[in-house]
Amino acid sequence: MTLYEELKARGLIAQVSDEDVIARMINEGKATFYIGFDCTADSLTAGHFMALTLMKRLQAAGNTPIALIGGGTTMIGDPTGRTDMRKMLTREDIDHNAACFKRQMEKFIDFGPGKAMMVNNADWLLDLNYVELLREVGACFSVNNMLRAECYKQRMEKGLSFFEFNYMIMQSYDFYYLFQKYGCTMEFGGDDQWSNMLGGTELIRKKLGKDAYAMTITLLTDSQGKKMGKTAGNAVWLDPEKTSPYDFYQYWRNVGDADVLKCIRMLTFLPLEQIDEMEKWEGSRLNEAKEILAYELTKTVHGEAEAEKAKNAGKALFGGAGEGGDVPTLTLSDADFTDGAIDVLTLLVRAGLVPSKSEARRAVEQGGVTVDGERVADIKTTYPRAAFADGKLVRRGKKSFMKVKA
Repeated sequence: MTLYEELKARGLIAQVSDEDVIARMINEGKATFYIGFDCTADSLTAGHFMALTLMKRLQAAGNTPIALIGGGTTMIGDPTGRTDMRKMLTREDIDHNAACFKRQMEKFIDFGPGKAMMVNNADWLLDLNYVELLREVGACFSVNNMLRAECYKQRMEKGLSFFEFNYMIMQSYDFYYLFQKYGCTMEFGGDDQWSNMLGGTELIRKKLGKDAYAMTITLLTDSQGKKMGKTAGNAVWLDPEKTSPYDFYQYWRNVGDADVLKCIRMLTFLPLEQIDEMEKWEGSRLNEAKEILAYELTKTVHGEAEAEKAKNAGKALFGGAGEGGDVPTLTLSDADFTDGAIDVLTLLVRAGLVPSKSEARRAVEQGGVTVDGERVADIKTTYPRAAFADGKLVRRGKKSFMKVKA
């Protein structure tokens, strides 16, 4: 099986502009390609993970990845998939986020000499002369065609700012620039980026009379794909300070039955033959598949030691022990206690199990809170400081918990 055939078998390819050429170049290890990452936060998320693993697979076969940090395009903001305009970040915020992205990407991709490259489009976009850009690039774009693009169509009802309308031109210019400077002939990205990516290939062909190609990465199913990277309203970050290795493990451990094998195919490096055998698994064996998925992804992102800790902590908690393992732990300070005690609502908020006391009140009233296995029925319940000497396991529902010590 060739590399391109493997990518298709893993469900990773949605659309390609010139399949025969792309397949040949990838299989021969001769492709120089780029994937863009707008730095809208100070950490990559699980939603970026598919792109990173694709880059890793292709680099292992001899291809050359370019990780494009969107220091320039982030100043505009991609309207794709948005119902309103993104928050405008300062240049300082964007530079900080870009530095965070760089540190995280280096864990996945080899940026050594003659290998992968990391570039920032702020280096060329921010110095562009607007009139010159309109003359050189703007003339290659049809407004009618742009408005038909899915990324713009879904914004037309609520309003699309001219500011955001420029995003496709900026992304297309990135490909044009990378083609000329680094010989980059391919852009890869999520399936929702197809219109923007074709804009870049057409710009190169019109301006230079040369071929460039586009390939989009398949998103997962409706229930997992568009939401990948978010759980319980919060992003699942790759930064362990924002999402602990344990929480990262649990996120993947709790994917839906219909998605677990898709995720294993797309995101892990397990052999396809092994995954094909898992396709026969049913019932309780799907839980085993979820544990394999969670372990493999946690190992890739955080290392084998953290993956082992997360796995053992989950077994300790869900096996009923309630202690042992590397369970996420909060240590309360003296300031958390009033007259030597803490009430259950404050405890839930401090443990990070709810965002506010009103949410904590609802959780208790709905019977969803336990402390060391005992259901809390009264919102006025308090606990003395001494009760936390050995730690208490505080739970909200079945999947959210924290061991709390004093």
